[in-house]
Amino acid sequence: MLKKSVGALREVSNKAHNAELKLFLEIEDGLGLHPVPPPEKLKDDILLFFKLYDPEKEELRYVGRLFVKSYSKPIEILTKLNVLAGFAPDVEIEIFEEIKYEPSVMCERLDKRASFRFSQIEDGDIICFQKRPLSEVQENIRFPEVPLFLEYVKNRQVVHFRALERPKEDDFSLDLAKNHSYDDVVERVAKRLGLDDPSKIRLTPHNCYSQQPKPNPIKYRSVDHLLDMLVHYNQISDTLYYEVLDIPLPELQCLKTLKVAFHHATKDEALILNIRLPKQSTVGDVLNEIKTKVELSHPSAELRLLEVFYHKIYKIFPVSEKIENINDQYWTLRAEEIPEEEKNLGANDRLIHVYHITKESAQNQVQVTNFGEPFFLVIHEGETLENVKVRIQKRLQVPDEEFSKWKFAFLSLGRPEYLEDSDIVSSRFQRRDIYGAWEQYLGLEHSDTSPKRTYAASQNRHTFEKPVKIYN
Repeated sequence: MLKKSVGALREVSNKAHNAELKLFLEIEDGLGLHPVPPPEKLKDDILLFFKLYDPEKEELRYVGRLFVKSYSKPIEILTKLNVLAGFAPDVEIEIFEEIKYEPSVMCERLDKRASFRFSQIEDGDIICFQKRPLSEVQENIRFPEVPLFLEYVKNRQVVHFRALERPKEDDFSLDLAKNHSYDDVVERVAKRLGLDDPSKIRLTPHNCYSQQPKPNPIKYRSVDHLLDMLVHYNQISDTLYYEVLDIPLPELQCLKTLKVAFHHATKDEALILNIRLPKQSTVGDVLNEIKTKVELSHPSAELRLLEVFYHKIYKIFPVSEKIENINDQYWTLRAEEIPEEEKNLGANDRLIHVYHITKESAQNQVQVTNFGEPFFLVIHEGETLENVKVRIQKRLQVPDEEFSKWKFAFLSLGRPEYLEDSDIVSSRFQRRDIYGAWEQYLGLEHSDTSPKRTYAASQNRHTFEKPVKIYN
């Protein structure tokens, strides 16, 4: 008989595509701790297993099994259930059938006055019961009834939260549910941080492959559930990053925030500014905002905004350009004063790019590499390299001993042509297109000895050679 039963179970298990079949043996001890044989099972008997749920402890535990008649009713075994639970015989209890757990939870209340047969209760079914919840204490109970608790257990997810500015350190963890809504999650985070306004919480997902925050944060109510925040391709993460904003996220999303490095005309410090303006604002609005935050060399100084990437200037933004589509995640935005000499360019003057370069050997080839701070320089018609060098040394304040070791080269498409002091620099630069970063520039070849400072924004890094101060 046992072999036949196990065989039937194995067949059911295989149909469920579960290679492992787990069996549990229950032994009831009698007097002298001797095992007592189970009662004889008659034709109308049903073997049921019972679990007791404690809402206050949030605990569901097995408390025993009973044989019942299929034509009997749950109301007839209430006293026995109270005994199993250790309750007083007359305690009112609620009864539920735990139907299934996968792929979704199904747990339904049993009609205590309907027969087990009518309710389609069969051998081996699991019945959960609990004290009837009291309305006056129910407010403080997270999961007052069994179905709610099983749903919670099914969807339970421990999430580790990290401050975005400290992406390597777990700050705190919360026991959440995968089906928690966006509002549920930010409210729990805000409560943990002691913050009154959950809308000031901004969350960023985790990249399971790089182990870093993703570049883009989660927009306000842009996802339905916690699970949507945690999924990364075919993996589920258990990490989220948080920020505490100074204004509600819905308001912030109507604004554009740009991180701009301001380079003073005479000072060595580069200031990192967070410029926050409506998305329809222009570059001119950005520059006006910067003027209110920095010290200028003179009150009427004019500013420009540059796009810098890998130590090269790629673009000067027109003041009329809208800021909505400007990307500061991968390029460095640099603001600087426009020198007076650039405002009064002669007909034959040239405005050229000047980059710091060094030579590196890679795969048996010598490559030119850029580093340091690029800048513009006005060169005049007929001006020799010797004269240009004097102005460059004065601008960069390089000591004579070090500057004497520098070499100067005209580069077009990355190929250097070294210049002599007597060479006319302007003759090399036939174009006045200052936007062509890959076209022509004057390279200052020397060793890279300047100390490097880094500024990290999320997982992206912008490098500045000047010391950096960050202002919000």
